[in-house]
Amino acid sequence: MANYFSDYANLCFEAFGDRVKHWVTFSDPRTMAEKGYETGRHAPGLKLRGTGLYKAAHHIIKAHAQAWHSYHHTWRSKQQGLVGISLNCDWGEPVDISNPKDIEAAERYLQFCLGWFANPIYAGDYPQVMKEHIGRKSAEQGLEMSRLPVFSLQEKSYIKGTSDFLGLGHFTTRYITGKNYPSRQGPSYQNDRDLIELVDPNWPDLGSKWLYSVPWGFRRLLNFAQTQYGDPPIYVMENGASQKSHCTQLCDKWRIQYLKGYINEMLKAIKDGANIKGYTSWSLLDKFEWEKGYADRYGFYYVEFNNRNKPRYPKASVHYYKKIVTANGFPNPREVKSWYFEALETCSINSQMLAAEPLRSHMQMATEIAVPTVCSLCVLIAAVLLMLLLQRQS
Repeated sequence: MANYFSDYANLCFEAFGDRVKHWVTFSDPRTMAEKGYETGRHAPGLKLRGTGLYKAAHHIIKAHAQAWHSYHHTWRSKQQGLVGISLNCDWGEPVDISNPKDIEAAERYLQFCLGWFANPIYAGDYPQVMKEHIGRKSAEQGLEMSRLPVFSLQEKSYIKGTSDFLGLGHFTTRYITGKNYPSRQGPSYQNDRDLIELVDPNWPDLGSKWLYSVPWGFRRLLNFAQTQYGDPPIYVMENGASQKSHCTQLCDKWRIQYLKGYINEMLKAIKDGANIKGYTSWSLLDKFEWEKGYADRYGFYYVEFNNRNKPRYPKASVHYYKKIVTANGFPNPREVKSWYFEALETCSINSQMLAAEPLRSHMQMATEIAVPTVCSLCVLIAAVLLMLLLQRQS
């Protein structure tokens, strides 16, 4: 599979490399591995508990490295581009910062999440805590070898350093505390980590049951990546808030607050010393979201999926985000507050347009039926008149 992926990557480099200067080999590979081969919620839908996800991740990492080397040796001198990987991870905060076990559990959470892919790329091998935990539990389960695959010395050397930048996706935070899962419960990713994820009931709930607004966790994750992996150039690839599909409100105040909080924490991380090169909010449009389909809406633009023309309506966050981009940050509290009120004024007009959408759709449908019908009648009448005229002449 790594060879096939390298062939595909080379085709892309050849076809688009004169224009594309930033390449991401894989986006959120942890979700691909965990939901595709552990829980079975994503394609290919396999439930190979405690084994499949580690094997899949192993091949993804090798495929990434091979694509990076292909670009480095064949295309970089001609195209002058960069190749990296994008990894999604929530921040893990110890429940009790004075409890060593909670601190260890939070560190373990981050290593099983971010370090799983980043450590081989930046340090040449899986995090030590992953190797120890999975190896010990594998032995307790009667296995001769660890369920976590092993890189050869040659592979470690080949993989290490294969990223010109680190892409990060981040949405929320969890409190972490330790819990020992007995090995007799059987192999699984959850049991291997030996921890529990918790949320603060006071955190703002944004609609998706897993997503809470916790801006301070973003800064901590960025600083963690900066110190853990040797100050890499960081591109934030995904960061955003969702709402449920049945919500058609365009005045998305919660998304504005989310953007303000998270982008401000990113700016703090830059001042802390994190080498952040870019930020991409998730996402431009409402669209297909993994196994959620169209149920969760992350877009700045509301899409009316029930209309075959898929009309788009800007939410209040569009106006607000434009202001952030133009100012490249937050100039002063008074101006930022004015952005908020301008955004809400704009969205009220767009909401009226959206409310009128069903009427426009019915009118469009009526037009689509009526016009062909009238045209057909006109042709029929013309044919009848022509026949009558010819009969008179004859």
